Amino acid sequence: MGVKKQLSNDLKTKIVHHHGLGEGYRKLSQRFKLSVSTVRNILRKWKTTGSVQVKARSGRPRKISDRQKRRMVRTVRVNPQTSTKDLQHHLAADGVTVHRSTIRRTLHKEMLYARVMQRKPFLRPQHKQSRLRYAQAHLDKPASFWNKVLWTDETKIELFGHNKGRYAWRKKNTAFQEKHLLPTVKYGGGSIMLWGCVASAGTGNLVKVEGRMDSTQYQQILETNVQESVTKLKLRRGWIFQQDNDPKHCSKSTKAFMQRNKYNVLEWPSQSPDLNIIENLWCELKRAVHARKPSNLNELEMFCKEEWSKIPSTTIQTLIGTYRKRLEAVISAKGGSTKY
Repeated sequence: MGVKKQLSNDLKTKIVHHHGLGEGYRKLSQRFKLSVSTVRNILRKWKTTGSVQVKARSGRPRKISDRQKRRMVRTVRVNPQTSTKDLQHHLAADGVTVHRSTIRRTLHKEMLYARVMQRKPFLRPQHKQSRLRYAQAHLDKPASFWNKVLWTDETKIELFGHNKGRYAWRKKNTAFQEKHLLPTVKYGGGSIMLWGCVASAGTGNLVKVEGRMDSTQYQQILETNVQESVTKLKLRRGWIFQQDNDPKHCSKSTKAFMQRNKYNVLEWPSQSPDLNIIENLWCELKRAVHARKPSNLNELEMFCKEEWSKIPSTTIQTLIGTYRKRLEAVISAKGGSTKY
């Protein structure tokens, strides 16, 4: 459909004037390049009301004034966690009663939308400074540097995944159909802790952590899996070991173990999971495993190892190839959190 053309009052007045001089509808439509029906409607309105002006349409007046709207916008910008219920109370104090949907629509017109807050590690000033130093020191490292890194990390995988906040589109009175239910078992079904490593050539070993991992078990995992993975991934002399700053990773006994085994450890800033490419792979792994719906912890472990081995090296190489963008994001955020 075309956009309706708005005619000026001046043009309408001219049409009325020429009609008064004896010009008919067809001649007027030719003169002003308008359709006959448009001319007819203009003259009909003039004959009925004595005016060609469009009167303001009556409508329900807005309950929220411009001043109150500006105050609402200012409030949520200063404190983004302000709820619509809080804003509703603020307006009620001014004697204005509105539904929360009205408040949401008002804020939407100001391009403000409620969104789930992203979870990120809490960063103290010293964390930001450390992250910034790391990013600046490694920004111009060549690809050959990152291709020598063995990236490592641990993660927990739950048997039935993280169910909180999941939604399902359904019709009324179908809530208890099987496809609309999330399976649960007593005590949540359990979970397993995994340690894994990757390099540019692909995924290394993935092992289950038995019980609560301490420095001793961590060193046992490294002794059993690191050199084997280095060989498998064809990392040459001078390869670099990456780990985060978990206490068991940085204990005196672990440091002594790494010195004995001549590990070249990458200096790592605390609170920086967004700088470890393996975090992205954990997300891929969990999606793939939960899609297979493991029914017990043994299946969960088996599926994890199978899906881990399927991750293509090209995926890892892409993450490494774009690593500079992560460092640039940290620098741009002055050491703060990034989208990665």
